[in-house]
Amino acid sequence: MFKKILIANRGEIAVRVIRACKELDIRTVAVYSEADKDSLHANLADESYCIGPPQAARSYLNVPQIISAAEVSGADAIHPGYGFLAENAQFAEICESCGIAFIGPPANIIRELGDKSLARKIVKNAGLSVLPGTESAVKGSKEAIRIASEISYPVMIKASAGGGGRGMRVVKDRSDLSKCLQAAASEAHASFGNSSIYLEKYIERARHIEVQILADKYGTVVHLGERDCSVQRRHQKLIEESPCSFLSKKKRDEIAQTAIAIAEAAKYENVGTIEFLLDEEEKFYFLEINTRVQVEHPVTEMVSGVDIIREQIRLAAGEPLDLKQNDVRLEGHAMEFRINAEDSKKNFMPNGGLVRLFNPPGGPGVRVDTHLYSGYEVPCFYDSLLAKLIVWARTRDEVIARSKRALEEFIIIGLETTVPFHLQVLDNARFREGDISTEFVSTEILEKAGGNNGEQPGI
Repeated sequence: MFKKILIANRGEIAVRVIRACKELDIRTVAVYSEADKDSLHANLADESYCIGPPQAARSYLNVPQIISAAEVSGADAIHPGYGFLAENAQFAEICESCGIAFIGPPANIIRELGDKSLARKIVKNAGLSVLPGTESAVKGSKEAIRIASEISYPVMIKASAGGGGRGMRVVKDRSDLSKCLQAAASEAHASFGNSSIYLEKYIERARHIEVQILADKYGTVVHLGERDCSVQRRHQKLIEESPCSFLSKKKRDEIAQTAIAIAEAAKYENVGTIEFLLDEEEKFYFLEINTRVQVEHPVTEMVSGVDIIREQIRLAAGEPLDLKQNDVRLEGHAMEFRINAEDSKKNFMPNGGLVRLFNPPGGPGVRVDTHLYSGYEVPCFYDSLLAKLIVWARTRDEVIARSKRALEEFIIIGLETTVPFHLQVLDNARFREGDISTEFVSTEILEKAGGNNGEQPGI
């Protein structure tokens, strides 16, 4: 097992990793930007190092500074969290070349599966269903027009190296294709340094289903059930839940076994997520593989009782999985609500500033993952995620009632947050009935409130 881990990230995920390390008796090293000098993760870690100015490109994406901090501190492993360098194959290779373990899949797996079009090929070659679309990056607008006509509109443009909703566009007819291609490629290049894009068929009123997997380097793969991540805005998830209320037991088992088959075909190692789209007839299609821990991993932890970060560290240390599929027991229902520093009344405009008072909710079945505290100054340089409210109960109806109570107790004074939006969703009849899709927020919430502003459905 590792003796000291550097966390190459910030915010609530850095705090989450530090807590897992402490329970494993592993010393921790935090890195922070000048804007994060008073951050909770920097104070909780055993050691802390400033790695640069506020801009992420000069701090949390500054590989030489991060490696230097690891070497100076004597860290024998680096945990990348999510975002930033988490799915950067080159960073994983640099860690390995410096004799520092990367807590995630090997670099070659990150590279292969991080290219969405290559991941599609792996899945298709294994005889599994993928959405109709391009088999490699689109070479130009003429090829895109031809392929879009073949698979029929609407189509989805996606960044080959993408994630987090960036470099994605829904195109409903040919007249919008060229401008959307250009916009998606430009956004992809700005976000990932790679402007390659591909096309796939867009499934209307789809559900976004993902399966959590754990895989050791000895060929054992288990799943921890599925999450429904359909409540999205601009392709970014807002509310996640497990299990999916729409799935029959037969279809649930089929999706889970397909996820395991995909992981085995890809020779996957460590923690990961296999994502699918599910249409209204319960037909499902492979979407992508995320080679990292997900923001929404606590939802699965609540229903499975498995500490996913702990398992991720163990697997990266070369230890075998200590549970078999028959050992996994999924109980009850859980939801996660992303509490962002955004004003939902002003088109989700992000904001920062001083947290004058912070009082998270508590009680049975309520968990809050956060880096906030009263008196903390929220910087405006990074993602707007402030906290994650995760709620568990025996049934979905009980989770909704408990979540509403917890959200009403949630106090963050000094910033506008998405708490009012989540309460609005919980009061929505369609949501309460489980009648949701990736178009739910744009059509059921924003459009009815008169604030859609051209909002596109999520994926």
